[in-house]
Parts: sequence; C-alpha cells; structure tokens
Amino acid sequence: MTKRPSARTPSASRRTFLAASAGSFAALGGLPAFTAAAAEPERPLASPLVTEKTALRLWYDTPADQSAMIQQALPVGNGRLGALVAGDPGRDALYVTDSTLWTGGLNDVLDADGQFPYERVEFGSLTQLAHLRLDIPDHDLASVSAYRRTLDLSNGLVSTAYTHRGATYRREVFASHPDDVVVVRLSQAGGGSYTGTLTLEGTHGESVTTSKADAVVSFTASLSNDLRYGAALTAVSSSGRVTVTDQGLAFDDCAELTIVFGGGTNYAPNAARGYRNTALDPRRLARQKVLAAARHAYETLRDTHVHDYRSLFDTMTVSLGRSSSHQRSLDTWSRLEARAQEGAAPDPELDVLYLQFGRYLMISGSRDSVPMGLQGPWLDGNDPDWMGDYHTDINIQMNYWMPDRTGLSRCFDPLTDYCLAQLPSWTETTRRLFNDPRNRFRNTSGKVGGWAVAFSTNIHGGSGWWWHPAANAWLGNTLFEHYEYTQDRRMLARIYPLLKGACEFWEARLLSMTVTDSATGEQREVLVDDRDWSPEHGPQDARGNTYAQELVHALFGNFVTAGEILGRDAGYRKTVAGLRERLYLPQISPTTGWLEEWMSPDNLGETTHRHLSPLIGLFPGDRIRPDASAPELLDAARSLLTARGMNSYGWANAWRALCWARLKDGEKAYQLVTTNLRPSTSNSNGTAPNLFDIYQVDENRSIFQIDANFGTPAAIAEMLLHSRPGHIELLPALPVAWAKKGSVRGLSARGGFTVDFAWNEGRVTRATVHSVGGHQTWFTAPGVARRLQVKPGSSVTLQNL
Repeated sequence: MTKRPSARTPSASRRTFLAASAGSFAALGGLPAFTAAAAEPERPLASPLVTEKTALRLWYDTPADQSAMIQQALPVGNGRLGALVAGDPGRDALYVTDSTLWTGGLNDVLDADGQFPYERVEFGSLTQLAHLRLDIPDHDLASVSAYRRTLDLSNGLVSTAYTHRGATYRREVFASHPDDVVVVRLSQAGGGSYTGTLTLEGTHGESVTTSKADAVVSFTASLSNDLRYGAALTAVSSSGRVTVTDQGLAFDDCAELTIVFGGGTNYAPNAARGYRNTALDPRRLARQKVLAAARHAYETLRDTHVHDYRSLFDTMTVSLGRSSSHQRSLDTWSRLEARAQEGAAPDPELDVLYLQFGRYLMISGSRDSVPMGLQGPWLDGNDPDWMGDYHTDINIQMNYWMPDRTGLSRCFDPLTDYCLAQLPSWTETTRRLFNDPRNRFRNTSGKVGGWAVAFSTNIHGGSGWWWHPAANAWLGNTLFEHYEYTQDRRMLARIYPLLKGACEFWEARLLSMTVTDSATGEQREVLVDDRDWSPEHGPQDARGNTYAQELVHALFGNFVTAGEILGRDAGYRKTVAGLRERLYLPQISPTTGWLEEWMSPDNLGETTHRHLSPLIGLFPGDRIRPDASAPELLDAARSLLTARGMNSYGWANAWRALCWARLKDGEKAYQLVTTNLRPSTSNSNGTAPNLFDIYQVDENRSIFQIDANFGTPAAIAEMLLHSRPGHIELLPALPVAWAKKGSVRGLSARGGFTVDFAWNEGRVTRATVHSVGGHQTWFTAPGVARRLQVKPGSSVTLQNL
C-alpha cells in the first residue's frame, strides 16, 4: 500500500461550485446513482441456481468474530451497496456501506506548501451507511450443531446453515442489483421457528423512525457537506407475526422471514450541480424500494438476483488442474494454511477460487455507481485508512486491470464514468491552482493547460495530499486500454476530451534538455518532465523520471490513435506526435545495470521499494516487451525487477507477478501469486480467512486493502494470455503447477477478441478466437504462430495444435 501522512487538523475551506454548463461537457454521459427503477426488473421464468454440487464455494465452520469483521465476515454487494455478513445464528450483524456516502468536498484551498489538505473533513472519507442487528436469543451458538457458513461464488449468495433442536435452519443473504436492496432470508425444515428482533442502526448518530402502518424502520440525515442520505428496513412473513417496536421490528414464531434493506444518498455525478441531486429524498426512495421488493416472493427476488449476477459471472470459466480430495475437503481457512506449509503440493482449484473471488468482488462492487477505491464498499468503521479513497499512483488502476481481462468489461464502466464526471472540477482546479508559486511541482514554463490531480481523489471533484502530474496520463492510458479490449467507439469518443486535456497539460509542462546518449555519446535535445517524484521514494525535485516519461509516451501515442480512429484534431495530433518523438526515454545505468529510474546512473531511492514505478513501460505498458525490445533493455528491466525483491505488500506482489509474466517467467509469477495466498496471521501481509488481502501497517495492526484481490487475478490471467492490439499469445508464462491440464473460456484479448482454449502438458490442444469488434490478429502459442482473420461477431477455431 502507498504510504500516506496521518490525518491533520482541518484547514479553512473555500467551496467552489462550478458554473460550467452541462453542454460544455456533453461527452460525460450519465452515471446512475441512487434512483428509482425505470422499469420492473427482468424476472426469470425458471430457477437459474447452480446446484450446490457444482457451485464454487468458500466455506467455514464458525461464524465471523464481530470484532474482526473485515478479516472474517463475508461480503455481498450490488455495485453500490456493500455489506459484510457475520453469520452468527443468535446475534447476526450486517455492516452496510454505500459507496457514495463520502464526507468532504472540493478541497480546493491549498496548504502552505502548495499541496492539498489530506484529512477526513475537507478532503473527506468514505463511511458506512448502517448496521443491521438480527437477534434470535434461542439460537445462541452454543446451542446449535452442524454449523456451516458459505459464500457461493457461482450464485452470488452468502448462507448460514445449522441444526437446532432437531430442525435444520438456513439463512441466505444477497445484494440485488435489479431490485437495489439487500435481502436476508430465514427458513427452516423440520418444524422449527424464529423469534427475535431486528434493529436498524445508523453510524453517524441518526435517529430511527418506525412506521406501524407498513412495518418500516428508517432514518435520514445529512453530512456537514450537505450530502443527504437515508435507509429503510422491513420484514415480512407468511407464517408468524412481525410487529413494530420503538427500536425496530420484532418477529414471533415465524417458520420463515424475509428481511429487506435499502438505502442511499443524493450524490449526483455532475460537477455543475455540485455533485448533488437536491430533488432526491433518500429515505423516501429507500422506503419505496424495500416495500416494492417485499411484495415479491423470496424466490422471485433471489432468482432475479442470481439471473442478473450470473449474466456477468458466467462470462469466464477456468480450470488450472485438479486438486486432491483432501484439499477439497478442507474449509477455506484450513486450506490456505495447508497450502502455505513447507513443501505443500500445489492446489490449483484454490487458485481458481481466488481468481473467481476477485471477479465476485468486481461484480459486487463496481456497477452503475462510483468505482471502487482502497476497500471497495466494505468497511468495518467510519475511519478507513487513507480514507478509503482513490490513489492515482497504482491502486485505482490496479483495481481495474482485471475486469477486461476476465470477461467483466461492463464492470469497468464506473471508472470511465467517474473520471468524466470529475473532469470539469479537475480542469478548473488545475487552471486555478497548479502553478501556485508554493507548489514545488509547478510548471517551470509558467504555462498550464488541461487537467491534473493529486495522489488521492474523492468523489466531489477534490484532490488530496500532493499534486501528482503523471496521474492524468496513467488514468487516460487505463481508460484507453479498456477501449482496446472492447473496440467501443462510443466509449472512445466519451474519453477523447479527457485524453486531449491530459496532452494539453503535458504540452505546457515538458521542458527541453540536452542529454548525452549513453550508447553513442551523442548529444541531443529531448523533452522531460519538470520537477517531480517517482512514486513513492527518492528525490522530489528530479526532472525526467522514468515513471512520468513512460506514461506520457504512452499517453501521446494513445491520443494520436484515438484521434485517427475518430477523425478528429489532425493538426493537434501532429503536434502531439512531434512531442512524442522528442520525449526522453530511460537508459540503462552503467553503474547498476538496471533500467534507470531517474535521469541518473545512480539509484536515488530504496532498492526493494514496493512501487515498480520505473517498470511501468513493462507493465501495464507495452514499450518494453520480449518480442520487440533489445536484449540489453530486457536484461536491464529484469535486473531492476530482481533487485526490487519477491516479498512485499499484496498489491506490490501482484504488480511484480504481472511484470514477471510479461517477461515470460511463469515460475516467479506463480511464486508471487502463492505468496499473496499465504494466510495472514499476527497482522502479517497475506490473505484473511474471508480472502480479503491484508496489509500490515505495523506489528500491532493490519488493514484490508482490495487492490491485490484484483491485481493477483489479473496476474493469473496474464500468465495464461498476453495481448496487445494485433497480437494474442497463449500460455506465455504457464507455471509447472498448472501445466499438466487446464482450460479457459472467455479470457479477453486487446484488439477486440475473447479466447477459449485448453492445454495438456503445457501445449495448447485447441483454441477458439471470438471477435467482439476485432478483424485480424497475430496468434501465437507454444509451437504455433499464424495470422487470423476474424469478422466481428464470428469466430475461428484451431484444433490439434
């Protein structure tokens, strides 16, 4: 995880609401927020449930300890609402977060050093929405047997099952995207019943209101930034009695009970409206949603959710080989522990579970709302480290490396929508503040153009901590790569102003310098980044660091390509192409033999630093690659990667694994994947019982940080398939542990393709390439190389390879 300063005393604030008209940013499109449904959701006619026998599942034989919810509770989510579920039979708890319930604001009054305040008041923080408490006194844990808690990845359901006094009880929880509610179902077989209470609690001191007329418990309030929010809860039963109390709801002698929760905020992704929909009443809408959902039979709500969820989850399947019957018999935590033992055999089905868990989190946390930050919508308190924000120097980018690769391109859209919704604020703040004379990263030229952000951003158009000039290039490149996968020209047209604005910023920023080529000794004029930092170490006043140079080189190339495809700005394209030709690109240090991180032969930072900033041209970039780069450049990149080490935080290990995969070293990539799957004990880095990635802050404290849960699956996908426009390579970094036999359906490739393939003893046996917009590609696999012509909507199958 990136290091950040601790929270500081809030500085004075001057809130600036933009006067830009919506027409000025017509490319924004619409980012759905907490709104009323336009129409009744699609209801499936037959059950879409995957059977228990074939479903992919995490399972446990104890409930989550409610003092360790972030490590043990199981997550559900519908893309905006996220909940952590404890699964205790007698005293259950759900911690619910709305991804738009942010404190803070535009945060546009700089500190004395020309940088942004970074604390929970002016910059703000993601916070929880509500806690649900389910108390069934007769079902205390000591009185039940045959307990099992499960996260069913195939159906998107969390369940708890146990036996009590001869009856079998079952509890199911899910967050429905179509109905926009969280649903809890209590059922039983064998003559049992439920008697207990249900309580709704706010997390900011809200007062709860109960309504006997419709059995709804609700609250509403506003944060100090005028963001309004609300929540509502109801319960229905056809067999017992549900009554309203002063504290919530009581239920008595119910053979079954369906609980429905809804809530949200009046956040709106529109800078011109101050990121608020002032006409929206969140409590009224929450009440409408829970009452509408509660009118349906539970099976209808569940099947609607599962049908919708599987439309995404089923886009990709993967087999990396068979695990042993003993491995499959273990509960998830015991399985992680067994895998980590010295000399333990590979557990390929556990690797698949981890990959699919990452996809489950993506579907659950990134749909039709703001994108996921450091923890996604899963909090255990209102003080998440680093405010649960968006870090622009790796974390938000890593969150979104996975969806396109693994058949979840629709889940990428929140990142696109977020960047475009923030762009007016980012642009105006850059114009006013970037060249502040106190800003040590300001442009020496005195010019400013386009837009920039800081190392951290919020959802209100605001930035926090230090200015981060290269972030605009990295965000732009990330969005453009999404286009490369989807070939969606409409999306490309939407992001084009963002790409152009980033180029305009760099046109104003770049400086001309004379350098001596280390290979030829010749002097030449080059363009370099102004005073800047290589995240997150070394000097802060060096010019031309590799991180920025590589990102800007890629940005300029992507802008030129976008302009050519859309037929826009021929003159400016020529200007940007000329700037790109003059950009300085890193050399090999004669001192270390590494790719230089700064324009210096010396290592000016930490050798084993967590960030791989100078290797960004290897991954996620394409400039350094085995099939095109000079051997000495590849050796220099490999040497630097080796020096960085093989043991760091989860996200840093994932980035290392991706780089080793690009260098076609499957064993090193696999080693880093298995390192991330080590169980976290005594606050160590690793994987928690619920598979969340744990980041060690110090020997006494650790936190959950979600990016490794996406970066590690992205590395697995990259080990199986590497692509760039015009090139698909299968099994570029296949480790021995997965080599015997495997198959994949639905891996995506840049250029507009998806690929299904199988292998045996490390060789591809068959492959089908489907076009989702691509026309031709160079196809390679071990022992195979050929050019394929594939019309959009059609496919080509290769057999007996």
